[in-house]
Amino acid sequence: MGSPEHSTHDEATSAATVDTVTAFDVSSMLGEIDTRAALIALTVAVDVTLLLNAEGRICEVYSSDASLLDNAGRQWIGKLWSATVTRESLSKVEALLRDAVNGSPTVWRQLNHPSVRGIDVPVSYAVRRFGSKGTLVAMGRDLRSNAALQQRLVEAQQSVERDYWRLRDAQSLYRVAMQLSSEATLVIDAGTLTVVESNAAANRLLAQSGTPLVGQVFPLGLDAEGTKTVAAQLSKARVSSVVDEGHVRLLDGGREFFVACAYLRQEAGALFVVRFTPLKADDSARSVMNRLIQVAPDCFVMTNLDGVVVAANGTFVELSQVASEEEACGQRLDRWLGRTAVDVDVLLTNLRQYGSVRLFVTMLRGTQGNAAEVEVSAVTVTSGRDQFCGFSIRDIGRRLGGSTATTVATERQQPRSLDQLTELVGRVPLKDLVGESTDIIERLCIEAALELTQDNRAAAAEMLGLSRQSLYVKMRRYGLGNLPPDEGNGRELLSH
Repeated sequence: MGSPEHSTHDEATSAATVDTVTAFDVSSMLGEIDTRAALIALTVAVDVTLLLNAEGRICEVYSSDASLLDNAGRQWIGKLWSATVTRESLSKVEALLRDAVNGSPTVWRQLNHPSVRGIDVPVSYAVRRFGSKGTLVAMGRDLRSNAALQQRLVEAQQSVERDYWRLRDAQSLYRVAMQLSSEATLVIDAGTLTVVESNAAANRLLAQSGTPLVGQVFPLGLDAEGTKTVAAQLSKARVSSVVDEGHVRLLDGGREFFVACAYLRQEAGALFVVRFTPLKADDSARSVMNRLIQVAPDCFVMTNLDGVVVAANGTFVELSQVASEEEACGQRLDRWLGRTAVDVDVLLTNLRQYGSVRLFVTMLRGTQGNAAEVEVSAVTVTSGRDQFCGFSIRDIGRRLGGSTATTVATERQQPRSLDQLTELVGRVPLKDLVGESTDIIERLCIEAALELTQDNRAAAAEMLGLSRQSLYVKMRRYGLGNLPPDEGNGRELLSH
């Protein structure tokens, strides 16, 4: 607070300033201002100015924005102001004119002017009386931007309200569907593994001694193996959108169930949805079969039609030398199966065309460099809209015995049929296969010539375009004609 002396000094200074301002002659400074110029200057402060007579008839219109009145202002001249507004604004026009004539304080009122665009133009007006002739000046402010904001606000509020009711309806439907479901369903917090919500079936199935499930840590109510299965499924669900159903058994009663888990991200965190489905008699047998496949001595791999591994049993994990089934999933099968990538492509092509492949011989290569001769049988199955391929892979290294080179050399000592020859595709180089094919054709031709000539070897040699010496060499090579080891070089040739 200032001292009294300072306050007295400030008041004196303010009074002197006021006296100085009022000492100027405003009329002499502005001179004679033209009325039209004054109205135009007024339009700078407001958006539209109307010059009215005492009856409220428009004498002149001034606007800073030609689009405000759609260029209709020129047509208003000579009309009553009330004729330019909408019906609901008539009472406001009368009130503005009445207050201006009576000299009442200026009150701003919103009037709506009809527009050729079909949307009313809102303008806020105040009216003052000037001069002794009762001339009135109506000053208007454009409210279109405010009206647009208000309209967007109303639309946003309506949209929020609609979304709110839609959300309430969805929540109601979700709660009713969950409670009426005959399958036990739990909603679990992914961070703490506590049960957030459970339906009536889950409470009947897992609740112990009547204790509510909500707030308890999951998994619960399962035997040791089932607890490990569910824990593994929850871990898989965090990183994969596809999680197979697991087989679990309750701690009390020994009832068996399929359990499936799904991972959902939300703004506030993440949740697991866990569903328990009772096993039927055939489901139980199928579950046992799945476990048998997992521990089978032969490899079993499931892929999609592109050859990408979806699931594999423990034997395949062992032979392919990967750390776990999860490491194999998502990789193409040709990373391990086939001498080259062509083998798996051939298998997939035949599966798409015929649906199954039997006894395809190839090689399985481990990640650490080990390799084994294997025999592959495969089939395709359809599940919903998707198709999958199942590969049964058997190690035949012991059946073949010895090295591949020794086996092939032994097999080449005696000609074989064409069916046997095609089985060597993938195991024997093409050069060797072509040579053996030539031997088969050559033998068949000699047998046919001997049959046609009734074992007349001279005629058969002539038919084949060979010398008799060459024919005997080939016959001895293929074991035809029961020739003794020394026959064909001298005595047999001279006899012919």
